[in-house]
Amino acid sequence: MRLTLLGTADARQVPVYGCDCAACNLARKDERRRRRPCSALIECGDQRWLIDSGLPDLTERFPPRSFNGIFQTHYHADHAQGLLHLRWGQGLVIPVHGPVDPEGLADLYKHPGILDFSQPFEAFDTRRFGTLSVTALPLQHSRPTLGYLLEGEGRRIAYLTDTVGLPPATTTWLQQAPLDVLVLDCSIPPQPQAPRNHNDLNLALRCIEDLQPELAVLTHVGHALDAWLLEHRGKLPGNVTVGFDGCVV
Repeated sequence: MRLTLLGTADARQVPVYGCDCAACNLARKDERRRRRPCSALIECGDQRWLIDSGLPDLTERFPPRSFNGIFQTHYHADHAQGLLHLRWGQGLVIPVHGPVDPEGLADLYKHPGILDFSQPFEAFDTRRFGTLSVTALPLQHSRPTLGYLLEGEGRRIAYLTDTVGLPPATTTWLQQAPLDVLVLDCSIPPQPQAPRNHNDLNLALRCIEDLQPELAVLTHVGHALDAWLLEHRGKLPGNVTVGFDGCVV
């Protein structure tokens, strides 16, 4: 099983328009430091599924029938805007499995085109796609949001973004067996007060401590966290790393 992080940014992306912080200036000079909309690609056996669809160039990156469908975490624009163009394709149907959210994004439900939203996930639903098993895990965010436990080929990967902390039931579910990899929302540096909607580094590390993965990868990273990490090198635990666009876990 192979998970590729296609994008690792928060909604602002990196560099942030008009920002002159150290992280944004570095990203303008070094393509490897840029962060695009948070998304991933999971490959297992003959299965290839996108996780989220915020990249605006999906139709260029993925030729027709090059992936099986999309596991949508939620319908905020930075995670779903790519669907607005993708839907106008023809000659195929693309399943989009995501949370039950009556609002969706814009007019996608009214005019879905080639997108099939007919089988949303309920909390803790487990579905099999070939050799890939996928369980939908409720998260804590400003609208209905799911993370995904991905199991196959002897590996167990949890992909959890966007969230602020984890619901106790989700933590309990993930503690049933060891995780090989935890990909976790961590948008901002340590905050003096409890964060809203997204993990700061303190809360992310507490979640990692609770779940004890072999490897934890931070994603949905904002420019302020990147700048903080430039000044605090070596501050992360040994089993925690920061994801970058294109990295494979």
